[in-house]
Amino acid sequence: MEDNKLFTEFPPVPTEKWEEAINKDLKGADYEKKLVWRTIEGFKVKPYYRAEDLQHLEYLDSNPDQAPFTRGKHADNNVWDIRQDIKADTLEAANALALEALNRGANSIGLCACKVETVEQMRVLLKDIHPEACKINFTCSKNYLHTLQLFLQVVKEGGHNPQNVYGSCNFDIYGRALLRGDFRNTEEGDYKEAVELVRFAKENLPNFRVLAVNGRYIHNAGSNIVQELGFTLASANDLLAHLTDCGLAVDDVAKNLVFNFATGSTYFMEIAKIRAARMLWSKIIEQYKPQCDCAMKVFINATSSLWNKSIFDPYVNMLRTTTETMSAAIAGADSITTNPFDIAFKESDSFGYRIGRNQQLLLKEESYMDKIVDPAAGSYYIENLTDSIAQYAWQLFLNVEEQGGFAKAIRSGYVQSEVGKTAQQRDMDIATRKTTILGTNQYPNLLEKMGDKITKDTCCCHADCHTPDTPIQPLRQYRGAEAFENLRLATERSGFRPKVFLLTYGNLAMRKARSGFATNFFGVAGYEIIDNPGFKTADEGVKAALDAKADIVVLCSSDDEYAEITQQACQGLKGKVKSIVLAGFPKDMVDTYKGYGIDEFIHVKTNVLECLTKFQQIFGIGQE
Repeated sequence: MEDNKLFTEFPPVPTEKWEEAINKDLKGADYEKKLVWRTIEGFKVKPYYRAEDLQHLEYLDSNPDQAPFTRGKHADNNVWDIRQDIKADTLEAANALALEALNRGANSIGLCACKVETVEQMRVLLKDIHPEACKINFTCSKNYLHTLQLFLQVVKEGGHNPQNVYGSCNFDIYGRALLRGDFRNTEEGDYKEAVELVRFAKENLPNFRVLAVNGRYIHNAGSNIVQELGFTLASANDLLAHLTDCGLAVDDVAKNLVFNFATGSTYFMEIAKIRAARMLWSKIIEQYKPQCDCAMKVFINATSSLWNKSIFDPYVNMLRTTTETMSAAIAGADSITTNPFDIAFKESDSFGYRIGRNQQLLLKEESYMDKIVDPAAGSYYIENLTDSIAQYAWQLFLNVEEQGGFAKAIRSGYVQSEVGKTAQQRDMDIATRKTTILGTNQYPNLLEKMGDKITKDTCCCHADCHTPDTPIQPLRQYRGAEAFENLRLATERSGFRPKVFLLTYGNLAMRKARSGFATNFFGVAGYEIIDNPGFKTADEGVKAALDAKADIVVLCSSDDEYAEITQQACQGLKGKVKSIVLAGFPKDMVDTYKGYGIDEFIHVKTNVLECLTKFQQIFGIGQE
């Protein structure tokens, strides 16, 4: 049969031709400003990529399960652990939730051992759990070595073979220092404890990983992706250097490490981050000359972000965790923890855990993502993102090394300062709605009330649990939505909802657009919005506003038609309502309209959070 090539009548189009066509369509507009995305990490993302953009990527010559492991650690599958981290008030409740998770699809569980001080308490926590049939991860403990000793005793009592028991401990020396401001004992004392843990595990639980580095703490402090990756690598390398100096073999340290990353909403960037993490870590380990290449294979547990979760419109969190879980799965994470959608405001129950668990089950059982090796392979876009993130994270890693390592960098405050700058920028983007948190700073559910649904966080390892005047500046763990949520909760708890009357006039398209904008603007603070179909005159609108006993009146019309109604509307409203607002910013008339009585102009460049805070002060909402 003749070997016919498809589409031979369509010759390849060179990049220059594409660029020529794009510039023609831009009609003189700036290419960089219109089409090139400058990420918060600092690098640029082009509007499109082609095969030629892959030519400089050396790691593409490797296969999955080959160094530098960018393409994954498995040659024939993409299997990951479905992990569920359990939080409960009692050991009995934790055990019940863990059993439910294991019976309904999870094969890895995270358990808090802070309340486990005796073998009997360990028996309660692990009742009916088969340690050879699932992975058991201790997420927190007052003394991890003691916890492992109790765990080993229960394992042996049950007739199980410790050689076949898999799991991990979240013993993170620097993570605790960043969260609480100091080390468990002293820095040197913590290194000694880490050595004891590694040696105990090697002798008794050889498949238990007892060391952790937590990039998720950096992520949940508002960092960008490069910072999360670069600082995590620096943390792991510092730990590796100190523990090898203490006499441990590099292979033993590397095989005991778990990298805990958080996955956020930037779908493709998160895929690239995990792939870049494997590549860079293999390069770092290579310098220590391990005896086995398997030491270069980092174990990554990906947990859905807390930073981007919201209290209001909480079911949107399900959409967020879905993309986050997909990012981790496509990137080839070894273990994935999908947090319950309601984790931001309540102690999760069976329903919340079930949703998180089922999101992973769907990706495995219906989307077959565990059957495809390196699903992202060959994507021009993702491969270039992987390379960009790797380069920038490596530079940050080198910056930390120049300062003497991660421990010195957190003592000096360098890490905290860099993360704080990014967090401040992200907060500003949320305040100005450059970044949208659906249901919180944009498109709120005006009828929703959440105050009575919020319960106190009872987790014993709460991130903000640190003492004042600690030697190390703690990283603040918070959610980006908190500032807007506090505004709305203050309104809800005050029992007073200011009435916002939309005085709509003139051009149908413009008044609808601006009334919609005003509805979103004041709705995020929980104010009552009174919309209208449009008034024929300013006086008609003024009368309706006063009859409605409005607190705020927003003029909604076109810039041209504001000239027809603003003065008359202000004359009728001034002194009779708390504030008169104009939707838009007709810059040539701003001073004139202020003279008429307009108090505020709301538009796309307004700092919404700052503006609404002023209104809260006017109404005495949230004030002591």
